[in-house]
Amino acid sequence: MNRPEITIEVAPELRLFVPSDYRAGHRALATDGSSTLGHVVESLGVPLTEAGRLLVDGRQVPVSHIPGHGEHVEVLGVVRPQQVPGAPLRFLLDVHLGTLARRLRLLGVDAAYENEDIGDPALAALSAKEQRVLLSRDRGLLRRREIWAGAYVYSDRPDDQLRDVLERFAPALAPWTRCTACNGPLKTADKDAVHEQLQQGTQRTYDVFAQCTACGRVYWRGAHHARLEAIVADALRSSRA
Repeated sequence: MNRPEITIEVAPELRLFVPSDYRAGHRALATDGSSTLGHVVESLGVPLTEAGRLLVDGRQVPVSHIPGHGEHVEVLGVVRPQQVPGAPLRFLLDVHLGTLARRLRLLGVDAAYENEDIGDPALAALSAKEQRVLLSRDRGLLRRREIWAGAYVYSDRPDDQLRDVLERFAPALAPWTRCTACNGPLKTADKDAVHEQLQQGTQRTYDVFAQCTACGRVYWRGAHHARLEAIVADALRSSRA
């Protein structure tokens, strides 16, 4: 028996995931007649976290749809800003995204980060347990069914990664309110209360401090503050655009 054949068209922004034969437009594809459309999309290399609406002959269908012979399938990208229902917007980043995690925290975004490779099953389970959007450049990780929600990080450059995440999810920003080391909330700290954690030069030069309520780390406007201010200013400008 001949296998059902469909034509499939992938949105331009998703074509980096698919084989070169599928990047020019619609392409014929033989299916097995029993796999869901979600499985077909993933078999082409597109994580379902990156697929938006799925259209069959112009009508929207769920990922559970079984493609039939002669159908024309369109795989669209996610609509931005992407809405994540059911929980406050929080993120979980894999071991390769430490710089992005610190920059999100700098902006006051709740961004949990594992600085050790705890393995894909544990990351997926943590995403589900804490209802966090899992950010990763690992397509295999994003295909795990147990993750609560996920998103592919398209660039390997931290500046572009941050811009992409902020554009995609439009999180509320509250710069300078979160510890970049552990993600805990910051509070204003009295200089006398934290003086034992400061070097003499810092004690002489600075008077305004903040301290993490979780790990105790102390912050002040040191030598790197101008660079951090530039990151914050750029993010705030983008969020208002």
